[in-house]
Amino acid sequence: MISVTNREMYINGIAHHVPGERVPNSYFKAVNGLEDEWIFSRTGIKTRSKAGASENTNTMALEAAKRLQERLPYPLATVDLIVTGTYSPFDTVATASHVAQRYFRAGEARCLTVSSACSSLINALEIAECYFAAGKATRALVMASEHNTAYCRESCPQSGHLWGDGAIAIAISDRPAGDGNARLSSIYTRGLGHVGKADTAVHLRPQHGGIAMPEGRDVFLNACHYMIDALDRVAAARGKTIADLAFIAPHQANMRIINAIAKQIDFPVDRVLANIETLGNTGCPSCGIALSQNLHRVKGGDLVGLTVFGGGYSCGAALLEFL
Repeated sequence: MISVTNREMYINGIAHHVPGERVPNSYFKAVNGLEDEWIFSRTGIKTRSKAGASENTNTMALEAAKRLQERLPYPLATVDLIVTGTYSPFDTVATASHVAQRYFRAGEARCLTVSSACSSLINALEIAECYFAAGKATRALVMASEHNTAYCRESCPQSGHLWGDGAIAIAISDRPAGDGNARLSSIYTRGLGHVGKADTAVHLRPQHGGIAMPEGRDVFLNACHYMIDALDRVAAARGKTIADLAFIAPHQANMRIINAIAKQIDFPVDRVLANIETLGNTGCPSCGIALSQNLHRVKGGDLVGLTVFGGGYSCGAALLEFL
């Protein structure tokens, strides 16, 4: 079901954090036997971001939120909702949401964490939408953060070379505030656990070898289909088509998926925001990080679509109208 809330929701700011370290393709020759050119030709990745020894899912989310605070005209202490998306938590009890609440002294905020694989950011946005619609929130901090390199097995020749780390933070309220606002017009999410090889294609089981993606082709085919479908649905909910979008920020799973999507919808590749070449697959924050890195290209009146696909499977999209 597509959500078009009766209550207005505005993105008041977006900020990201990406660790400084980059791991080149050449590193994996000795680790899993894969050549630089082989990796790049199949994934579009040349380097990937890697969190430092003192960084984790919580610290990266908090760093993104600190940068976000610098851009806002109000203190994050005043938010009444904090939602974080992740499938690679540092702590499953004291989550990034709770860490942010403590740091910003947002004592009245509800705090929760959601996981729907690489779709988790869009699910977190939809949860915020539901709180707004219920009249239980008017100002929210939504974050997504992944510490993939802490969870992956680098020696895995199927997926050990894919992963990067990073975080995104988004401030949402029921009215425009400050500069560079965007109306969050429509959101769509869907579980796809019944599709294809969803139950085995991607998995992360404690003490079972880290993140694994044994069914890459099934992921590829379904990601291409459902990311387009989700994007089409959020555009149609506002009487628009994908052709009306100024930019698309897709999940950064694989450059071949991104290029295939652009080709299928006949969308200019230079308006599909991508960072996978330098950051790798940063998981659920990836579409948000790509948008945050390219905000300087977006102008008032532009429509921007976020679209994602997650292991398990799941998909989602959001339509942003920049003011």
